[in-house]
Amino acid sequence: MTDKKARIAELIAMQKRFIDYEHENGVDMKDYFAPESGHLLDGYKESYMEKAMELVDIAHSEKGSKR
Repeated sequence: MTDKKARIAELIAMQKRFIDYEHENGVDMKDYFAPESGHLLDGYKESYMEKAMELVDIAHSEKGSKR
């Protein structure tokens, strides 16, 4: 699997876990923006954004552009 496809698969898996959690528990804004240590959403936003930006960088390198 290419790095690009792997990043996309990781993002989709993260989204699925988030949606499953939301359906089972609901998501309080506090848990999303300031989760307690050890919470399922602890570090989620940062990790998702990091992976998404890696995907953006891959896309830019493929097209020879830069952000």
